[in-house]
Amino acid sequence: MYVCSCFAVTEEQVRAHRASGCGTPRAIAGRCGAGTDCGGCVRRIQALLDRGRRVPEPVEAIEARLDAEVRVEIQAEVRGLQSGSDAVSVAA
Repeated sequence: MYVCSCFAVTEEQVRAHRASGCGTPRAIAGRCGAGTDCGGCVRRIQALLDRGRRVPEPVEAIEARLDAEVRVEIQAEVRGLQSGSDAVSVAA
């Protein structure tokens, strides 16, 4: 699908430019001219660039994941103790 009809630039071309390091509409314009004529495609280019950014994981999700990992480790240690295992390692 065309993003910029003035210069016949497609979404795939914008994604390829993004993958090669263009992170702003101005950088995209420098590569292929998109956004430099009528300007009607600039918002669409920005939307495509924003979709390529990694959304950071919320702190709460990280904490929940770490809590779950710690619980699993503790449960394994407890099972080891209950089974009479002599080798117990406790990670700080």
